[in-house]
Order: sequence, then structure tokens, then C-alpha cells
Amino acid sequence: MTSSSPPPLSDAFRAVWRWHFFAGLIVLPFLMLMALTGGLYLYKAEIEGLAYGRMAAVEVGETRVSADQWQSAAEQAVGGTAAAVVVPDRPDRAVQVRVRTDQGERTAFVDPYTGTVAGTVGGQGLMEVVKKLHSLELFGKPFNILVEIVAGWAIILVATGLFLWWPRRGRDVAVALPRPGDPARRPFWRNAHAVTGLYAGGIILFLALTGMPWSAVWGDKFLNVMRESGLGRPPAPAAASPWSHGKDHNAPSGTGWTMEHAVLHVPTEGPGILSRVIATADAGGMGLPYTVSIPADPSLAFTVSRVTRQAEDARSLYVDGMTGQVVADLRWDQFGTGARAFEWGIAVHQGMQYGEINRLIMLLGCIGIWVLGISGGLMAWKRRPRGSGLSAPPKPTDPRARAAVLGIVVPLGIVFPLTGLSLLAALGLEAAWRRLRPRN
Repeated sequence: MTSSSPPPLSDAFRAVWRWHFFAGLIVLPFLMLMALTGGLYLYKAEIEGLAYGRMAAVEVGETRVSADQWQSAAEQAVGGTAAAVVVPDRPDRAVQVRVRTDQGERTAFVDPYTGTVAGTVGGQGLMEVVKKLHSLELFGKPFNILVEIVAGWAIILVATGLFLWWPRRGRDVAVALPRPGDPARRPFWRNAHAVTGLYAGGIILFLALTGMPWSAVWGDKFLNVMRESGLGRPPAPAAASPWSHGKDHNAPSGTGWTMEHAVLHVPTEGPGILSRVIATADAGGMGLPYTVSIPADPSLAFTVSRVTRQAEDARSLYVDGMTGQVVADLRWDQFGTGARAFEWGIAVHQGMQYGEINRLIMLLGCIGIWVLGISGGLMAWKRRPRGSGLSAPPKPTDPRARAAVLGIVVPLGIVFPLTGLSLLAALGLEAAWRRLRPRN
């Protein structure tokens, strides 16, 4: 009589399973936080409308006061210096003026018809806090390094998860559809985990890859390579000073990933005139809404950047504030191949490029991460030995089986250096644990 029990797990399967378990245990809490904040940020406009509706709504008048009055009113209300102005795309919406103070930035909502300030909020508002929480910058700049590590390990989780899901001879057929079951039992959550990972894995992989430009190390290095190679930032226009990298208060807002921090010098002295810059933008057909970045350095050009939803609508004007002359007019067709790819990826990442269907797919990816985290945690809890805490999957009997894992993670560790360093740290900790743990 033959046994109906499945064959024993291979050493390669055991090795991948252990790494999948430990990677999920360490990374999923961060991924779940980023999924929650990312899901909220997909609905930025709606949330801000609920939070600031009264301050943002204005009564439409016959004529608007000058933009310089907007700036003056905001600076007096907050007690600082204007850094940027967001001109809305609706006549019944307030102008938003970001003002720098010694305590940080505040945003003032200014009625464009009367020049009165309806109210102010800290920084750039509630969703800026959500954004910084999403990038982990809220905990301090060094924590942004974790974005690259978490994104790298998210890719590893998807790759090892696919390896574990793949059907094998003599074992259960891979789960592709939800199965009925008892939520009190582990198979129910195993099936939920497998089905969710199968369909959400591609979205999670895309989110991880397109989130890399925001990472502190890989993102900055790759951005510099793109600029220097000509695949990113457009070349400097004729008769203009070369591009330079704006620091601190001179970095323009809303220019997109490719032109982030890019500034142009202009041969002028003294402060610029906001009204003149806005008149130039309107005359040049700059689509609404747009952001006017006011440089702290008077020798720099004002930057007017369209607030876009689709990457190909990107446009930035660099304007001499004293004369109103356009120093550079940058559009999508001037972007390099690499810049286009990354700007497109970021627009899709933020759920904007393809309308509501794009946003819903990204939201499903965020929900999928939570389902994976909850189901994975319950699976581990239910398979633990009675009366003990979480226990790792069985380790392989043959140490050489680790090659199955290394074949997946080493290439990723090379492409994403911080992920590679975290991999070495994990291997070191595992080796130290084997040596220090008590032997029976």
C-alpha cells in the first residue's frame, strides 16, 4: 500500500522558505506602513478637500488683485518669506503660498480676488506629513535609507514567493483561485496568502522598482548618472548659464524627478517681481495649476512648473524675475529616454497616469500588501509549536541548498547596494546565531 502523503520538502525549498519567512518578518511592517500611507496619498486631492475645504474655497470675483499682494498678505500673516505659490486651476479656489519661517514652512490660503488670508497650515499640509511618513523622512533623513532596503527586500519577497508558489511534482497544485475554508485553520490563510501574492505580486514589484528614485543612496546616484549621461535633464538652453544644483531654499518645487533641484542663473540683481513672472507664465500658455518657485538667491531664475497628472504634460519655465524674459522652456519632448521612463513610472506609481483605473490598481496593490502581511503573520502564528512563540520554517539539511536563495538575492544585492549590504548583515547574523546558540 502506497502512502498518499506528499514527498518531503527539498532542501532548496526549505532554504527559500526560511529566507522568505525572515524577509517578511523584518520588511512587512515597513511595507504595510508604506502601503497605508501610499494608499492615502492616492486620494490626496479628496483628503485635502475635506481637511481644508473652507480655507480653500473662495467666492469668485470680477478681478484679481496682483500676485505681489498675495505674496505680501501671506508673508505678513505667517511672518516669513514666500518660497512658492500654487496657482489653482479653478476660479473658486484659493491661491496657496508657502512661506519660510525660522520654525519651518507654513502654507497660507489667500483669496486671489481680495488678497485676504483665510487660514494657514503647517508645512505643506496634512498630505505632506503622509508623504514624509511614506518615505520614512518623518523619522529623520537617515531613515530614508530604509526605503531602498525595504524596496529591495520587497522584490526578494516577490521572487521567493513565486518560487514557493510554483507547482512541484507530487505536491499540491499551485493555488490560483480562492478556496473555501475555515479561517481558524492555517490552510485558509496559506491559500489567501498565495492567491493574493500571485495577483498583487506584479503590482508590488512595480511599486518597489518605481519607488527607488526616492531612496537616499541609489536614487541620488542614479539621478546623477541620468543627468550626466544626457538621458535625464535636458541640455542647457542657448545663451543661458549652465544648469546648477540648487541647495536648501533654492531648489524649485514641482519640477518632477528629472529636474529636481535644477536651477538656472540669470544676469540680474535685486529681488524679482512675482506678478511679472505669473504674467509671463500665463502669456506663455502654461497650463493650470502650476507652482511658482521663488528663489532665495536673487541671481537665480524663477521656476514655473505645471502640476501634472500625466508625465507627458510636464513643463517648466525658467523666468528672469526682473525682465519677465523666459530663460528656458522645458517640455516632455526635451527629456531624455531615461527621464521619460522614470517620470512615467512615478506618475503610474502615484496613480495618475491612466486615470481612475490606474489609481484603483495601485490601491489594490496597497491592500494586497496588508492582506499578505496579515495572512503571513497568521500562518506563522498557527504553525508555531504549541506553547511557544513564532518558529522559523525548517532549515535545509544540506548547506549547499543556500545557493537557491543566493541565486535570487545576490543579483538584486548588486543592483541595489544597500539591499546587498543588508543581505551580508543577515548572513552574518545567521552565522553568528549558529555559533552562539546552545547545542543539545
